[in-house]
Amino acid sequence: GGHTAIEPALGTLDDFAHFVTSARAEGLEIALDYALQCSPDHPYVRDHPEWFTFRSDGSIKYAENPPKIYEDIVNFNFWGPHAPALWNELRDVLLFWIERGVRIFRVDNPHTKPFPFWEWMISEVRRRYPETVFLAEAFTRPVMMKHLAKIGFTQSYTYFTWRNDREELTSYLEELTRTEMAEYFRPNFFTNTPDILPTFLQSGGRPAFLIRLTLAATLGSSYGIYSGFELCEAAALPGREEYLDSEKYEVRVRDWDAPGNVKAEIGVLNRLRREHAALQDWRNVEFHASDDPNVLVYSKVTGDDALLFAINLDPFAARRTRFEVPLGRLGYTSRDRFVVDELLGGNRALWRGATRTIELGPAAPAAIYRIVSPRSAESEGHGS
Repeated sequence: GGHTAIEPALGTLDDFAHFVTSARAEGLEIALDYALQCSPDHPYVRDHPEWFTFRSDGSIKYAENPPKIYEDIVNFNFWGPHAPALWNELRDVLLFWIERGVRIFRVDNPHTKPFPFWEWMISEVRRRYPETVFLAEAFTRPVMMKHLAKIGFTQSYTYFTWRNDREELTSYLEELTRTEMAEYFRPNFFTNTPDILPTFLQSGGRPAFLIRLTLAATLGSSYGIYSGFELCEAAALPGREEYLDSEKYEVRVRDWDAPGNVKAEIGVLNRLRREHAALQDWRNVEFHASDDPNVLVYSKVTGDDALLFAINLDPFAARRTRFEVPLGRLGYTSRDRFVVDELLGGNRALWRGATRTIELGPAAPAAIYRIVSPRSAESEGHGS
């Protein structure tokens, strides 16, 4: 069928098999984009015109997102007498790639397709391959995003991409973690996407990239960065949240060692995410008071693993603040001395009392502390 072709510029199915095997050897998994639309010259249009909508004059109906008309895209007609064959074909496209080692799919704009289709599709695939992950790329109204999660999407894009200040971040995380959303909605925090270069990253330089990276990697148990983030690419179309040189229209070759990159910082955060149970849940975040509203302070505790974060949200200036240490949550009183490891700097310190003062400059905007809990202190021989 038409679903077995690979763009020749990218290679062959044998090349793809080699790609999947090589990735696995590095501990990586391959994800694919699943976008349900066609170009007007797609074989489906020729072989299955009944899957599309035609006007009375015989011309095919193009995709529209008023006021835009996309003459390079035609949409499927998901209903009508020919729907079962179409639905089965679209399922078989997924199964084709799953059988070649892919288990993760970023689903393009699922909110513009019928909900019954997704409910059927996801259950059909999961019955055979229950470990398959479906990520809903739905930057749309909250009610739509929630409904997609309820009908089976494993994860969802979120509004995190545009939540920048302390109030925005705190209220959004409390909605995700403290309301019924925590029962069914699995957030994936993306710093940027192929379509979105947020204003915060356009203007804030390398510090802005470090701020958003650290927030995404520590507030969320799943996070994502889109190519070029590692190099702090920030050239935008004037007045738009879009890339000047969009990869949608070209294959980009980058120098991954270009100066000013944040690769080392990404590596450190990913290592911490592997090592710390507290970073593998998003529902355990608690926010704490700080004098300066430009500094976000929060803790994450899972069992003996207790982490405390302080992040300067201002990419342009150093911020000095007093903040509250959540002693009760950590198992200490205000009289206790306790051991603290600074995970980004590697220093170990003894702390005492419920408040600390910190200064964070834009070049190193985050501090992450591991508080050695009373239980783990005994097992590590730090007993006072």
